[in-house]
Amino acid sequence: MRGTVFHYDEGQDYGYINGIDSKRYIFSRIDLSQELPLVRGALVEFQPDDGTAHNIVAVALAAPPSSTGQPRQTGRSARSRPTYSTGLWAYFWRAVIADYSNFNGRSRRKEFWAFWLLYTLGIFAFFAFGILVDLAINGFETNADRTPIGFIGFIPALVFFSGLILPWIALLVRRVHDAGLSGWFATLCFIPVIGGIALLIFGLMPPQLGENPWGPVPAGVRV
Repeated sequence: MRGTVFHYDEGQDYGYINGIDSKRYIFSRIDLSQELPLVRGALVEFQPDDGTAHNIVAVALAAPPSSTGQPRQTGRSARSRPTYSTGLWAYFWRAVIADYSNFNGRSRRKEFWAFWLLYTLGIFAFFAFGILVDLAINGFETNADRTPIGFIGFIPALVFFSGLILPWIALLVRRVHDAGLSGWFATLCFIPVIGGIALLIFGLMPPQLGENPWGPVPAGVRV
């Protein structure tokens, strides 16, 4: 099949080819049959296989595709969003700020577990802070003639916990999308007994290759 290179990320070693069948195929350098410039608009021929491209060879160098002969892409592309940092803190911060209530798109396993790791550490840190504050307010001792003042120090922990409920649910829905499932499957995580098992399964499920109904593979991410 013939197509054009749509995007290639050298650092993460993955890219996309727009096929003449109006579908987008993911590839990496091991799928190249010969060295060729992986620039946007390069004309290639390849062997399609379930959303991936193999045995890629160059046909000719081409300018960016014109309106004739190249299918017009109407979906969101992998370049519609800039390539962000894939560090743990960057993922957590983006989930809390940029994607606070974003239930659209896809999130990879690294993003999901980065959020959970820092969220859990934050809960422990705020609870430890609350214990120290309450001990300080009560004079670090228990007096029989004085009623201890409790729970004031735990207010920051309660705010932290409550404020991150919505971005956690949104991230869970995007993780389910990345596995190729409807976001409604995320409701399984709120069922007693099986909720924890469902959460673990969704967090470990492999991503769906190529573009799916909820968007392309997140740019700059491989896991």
